[in-house]
Amino acid sequence: MKKKQYKVYIPACLLILFIAFGCKKSFLDKQPLGSLSETNITNKAGVQTLLIGAYSLLDGEVGLTNGSGGFDYGSAGSNWVYGSMAADDSYKGSVPGDQPEAVLIESWSVSSASTNFLNLKWTALYNGIQRSNEVLRILKNATDLTDAEKIDIRAEARFLRGFYHLDAKKMWNNIPYVDENITYINNNLNAPNIDASGNFVDIWPNIEADLKAAADSLPETQPQAGRINKWGAMAFLAKAYMFEHKYIDAKPLLEALIANGVTANGQKYALVNFENNFNAATKNSPESVFACQSSVNDGSALNGNYGDVLNFPNGAGAPGGCCGFNNPSYNLANAYKTDPATGLPLLDTWNSGPVVNDDTNPYTGTLDPRIDLTMGRPGIPYLDWGIDPVTKDWIRDPNTNGVFSPRKNVYAKSQFGTYSSNETSFWGATQINSNNYTFIRFADIILWAAECETEIGSPDKAQDYVNQIRSRAADPTGWVYKNATYSASTSKYSPQTTPADNYKIGLYAPGTFSSKGQDYARKAVRFERRLELAMEGHRFFDLQRWDSGTGYMSNVLNTYQAVEKTRKSFYATNPNATFHKGVNEYYAIPQKQIDIENSGGKVNLKQNPGYN
Repeated sequence: MKKKQYKVYIPACLLILFIAFGCKKSFLDKQPLGSLSETNITNKAGVQTLLIGAYSLLDGEVGLTNGSGGFDYGSAGSNWVYGSMAADDSYKGSVPGDQPEAVLIESWSVSSASTNFLNLKWTALYNGIQRSNEVLRILKNATDLTDAEKIDIRAEARFLRGFYHLDAKKMWNNIPYVDENITYINNNLNAPNIDASGNFVDIWPNIEADLKAAADSLPETQPQAGRINKWGAMAFLAKAYMFEHKYIDAKPLLEALIANGVTANGQKYALVNFENNFNAATKNSPESVFACQSSVNDGSALNGNYGDVLNFPNGAGAPGGCCGFNNPSYNLANAYKTDPATGLPLLDTWNSGPVVNDDTNPYTGTLDPRIDLTMGRPGIPYLDWGIDPVTKDWIRDPNTNGVFSPRKNVYAKSQFGTYSSNETSFWGATQINSNNYTFIRFADIILWAAECETEIGSPDKAQDYVNQIRSRAADPTGWVYKNATYSASTSKYSPQTTPADNYKIGLYAPGTFSSKGQDYARKAVRFERRLELAMEGHRFFDLQRWDSGTGYMSNVLNTYQAVEKTRKSFYATNPNATFHKGVNEYYAIPQKQIDIENSGGKVNLKQNPGYN
């Protein structure tokens, strides 16, 4: 949160490119044509460039945009470290000595000063906030913008400010709110997270205000897919309400989004073929509510999905070739078991009995087909890269990281050189690709609506929403098939003769939620969200918002690690890993930021409870 002394460099020949790609950062990556003063950017071109700069940090790669050339694994916009690895979706992966700071996060052992990962995340988010504020500050004095253009730009900047604050709120809870009127004292940010009595301040009203202002002022469509529109801002406002348990406020927004919402390029929201959501060739589909735009081979070299470069299978012949992080857990694989009679999830018994892909006594029952669209498993086709090796050649340390590989961020072999990068010598043409990361997809909207109906509405309507998600998963045209060719243009396999495993998925019979009661409905909705959105960086934060001081989160994660200690997993070698109720629901505020903000002798930034 230390103040950045910005000089804004604008390569004029690239300005159109900035406007065309909402998540690009070319104007920061290219050699500048000249340094412009604040006076020279107080115009339409300057404001638009500042706005693209604010969008550019959606991917979390602040090291790259600051010109250091470093990769900020701990600040990826996908939140794979904090949302998946720190929950029960995945293990860190690789080997213990590779990125050892991540081990502390995975085992809920991180302190305020023991990892730079948290500081990278804080820096990325508050830089994004500051860039949004710079847009608002400069916009006030721009003279060549119409009133309508100013309204739109102001709304986009306020959305981005609300977005970055919301992500920080999920991470640390007790954070400062920073607007364009903030003042600096001795070059330090004067934005405390406590009031005059030393109590933590609540910034939810500020986040709501930014997102609501954006939703009220933005147009329904935008000239570029990467820009936020009215419906996308409304979805994030609903998300904030879901974290606050304001179901009464969220429900009408979600209903409006389901009935009338459209993407920035005007497509009616809809569920698409599941794997289309993770394919660069089919991105910005009707299911994409808001996504960070990635691109390759366009002269920029740095616009691909750098935040996930570690999360590829490892080894010769593997997609990407490196680095074997973010391996899906046995716990997650077992969640895809289904009842052989009904095809429904095993809500209470899914993690008992034989383990999916166990070496000695593997599970042979029925499975939800989404398992093989979410993770790579031994013996199962992996896009068009061939069969995932039964010999575990793609796993760097099977004894601690299991046998599964991430899949949702990986490009197809046939896309090599087209949707993967040819522009850099190390990561390029291996891990860097143009897959978007989608922050909210339409499936989120439907499942949040199901939660609202479960809590304050109709159990039958909640069940209908859940069945919509399951109906899409039950469509056999989207499954993985043996002895078939994968088409990257359609995200499907052909011929569709023999499914890759014993898939069976069914719908909840009419009246199930209402007859079995709210607790059952709540469990089913939450379980469906995990199955649908696994490995997308949401799991930790879902557990967090469902907890609300009840101990739900600590119970889930301590039960998870207790069982994992009996298996070949990270927790078997880390027996002291324990999730502490009332502490680990949020992360430690980085000590570096506390030192900066309190350097004048006054406590502005106070550490979260339970951390030293």
